[in-house]
Amino acid sequence: MNLITQIPIGQYVPGRSFVHQLDSRSKLLFMLLFIGLVFWAEEVDAYLLLVGFTFLSIFLSKISISYLGKSLKPILWIILFTVLIHIFMTKGGDILFAWKWIEIQEEGVRQAILISIRLILLIVMASLLTLTTSPIDLTDGMERLLQPFARLGLPVHELAMMMSIALRFIPTLIEETDKIMKAQISRGADFESGNIVKRGKNMVPLLIPLFVSAIRRAEELALAMEARGYRGGEGRTKLRELQWSSKDIILLVSSIALIISFIVLKGWV
Repeated sequence: MNLITQIPIGQYVPGRSFVHQLDSRSKLLFMLLFIGLVFWAEEVDAYLLLVGFTFLSIFLSKISISYLGKSLKPILWIILFTVLIHIFMTKGGDILFAWKWIEIQEEGVRQAILISIRLILLIVMASLLTLTTSPIDLTDGMERLLQPFARLGLPVHELAMMMSIALRFIPTLIEETDKIMKAQISRGADFESGNIVKRGKNMVPLLIPLFVSAIRRAEELALAMEARGYRGGEGRTKLRELQWSSKDIILLVSSIALIISFIVLKGWV
């Protein structure tokens, strides 16, 4: 059961690596660009380029691959389901395997591999963002990037704060779930035996105490923020202002190079 607390979703690992020292705005902008490129990629060369850039980012962040790989655990079944769907449902190319009504064709295998890589890249880079960016910097970065929408009446600060709090509460809720499971196991509950349906039914008793705990924590947070005089973003000042550095320029140049590489691979030049 201890494994559930090792899922590094929404957690922050302090450090002084190249990626840690990047401005949160540049990292958020690059993340948006990376998501767009992942969905734009179709050729094998494009995926290899993205995989290489991902490994380079992991190396520069000094986050171990084994620790980062734990973020894939919650979506392994989604990846497996996606692979099976594409292998058996996507048609095209040569027939690689045929038995009765089952046919596996070349295009199905190709799509299964590429879509799996796409999901893994998105999860790994999103985890890398949260692992190397503190919640405060992430909130400030979101607020700065959304600032132009404030002229349209959008509550930018409040939205950024809500997104940051929601992200920060993921590991807290995972830890709370682990505590509740251990408490119920000590009272005779069984979460590991039986088929998938039975295990799902056994998880139902976790929901009520988990919801009660989440509501209690949200109320405590609201009272703490009110006691400290929080009244939204209007008139707020910041202890540390975000500043672009030469490292952010390097990331910007790398992003432009990545876009140009994709354009070349697409044959548009």
